[in-house]
Amino acid sequence: MTSILEKILENSAYSEADRKLIEKAFELAKSAHAGQKRLSGEEYLSHPLHVAYFLSELGLDAATVAAGILHDTIEDTAITNKDLEKEFGKDIAFLVDGVTKLSKIEYASNPNEKKSNTDHLNSLKKMFFAMAEDIRVILIKLADRYHNMETLKYKDQAGQKKIALETLEIYAPIAARLGMGRLKGQLED
Repeated sequence: MTSILEKILENSAYSEADRKLIEKAFELAKSAHAGQKRLSGEEYLSHPLHVAYFLSELGLDAATVAAGILHDTIEDTAITNKDLEKEFGKDIAFLVDGVTKLSKIEYASNPNEKKSNTDHLNSLKKMFFAMAEDIRVILIKLADRYHNMETLKYKDQAGQKKIALETLEIYAPIAARLGMGRLKGQLED
């Protein structure tokens, strides 16, 4: 896992202060997610690190990369938004909170009602953009979904199908709308 962090920190676009911020986020996430495992059996921390690496590869700022590392802390640990704001400031706390809120949007597919399902998808997309006052929230969520798709094989078949359909119908079109054709293709694949 530290090799992923090292790759992030090697990015020459980040100043020494940026690197310290990213390392601070790593240390908090490491502590907060201690003992948690993914379905694959990997340490949970590997997921937020992959998300952060993806964000750094997109050339995003250190605050966004730090928020990528911290994106599951409010949802999956005892860390609160107030804790994040105290440690990292309003910007990072806002980004993590935004991703947490987006994670709570439910996708309910009902193939028997094609028109209402289309209306539901459009409502979800509108809500997604309305809730994300900062484009970086959507980019973190897309990076999160991208890594989750890479590890989909560890879910049961029903979970795989639900996540894959949600990705095809919501996340890939959002990536396309943002001009991220390569990511759209990767999500669809």
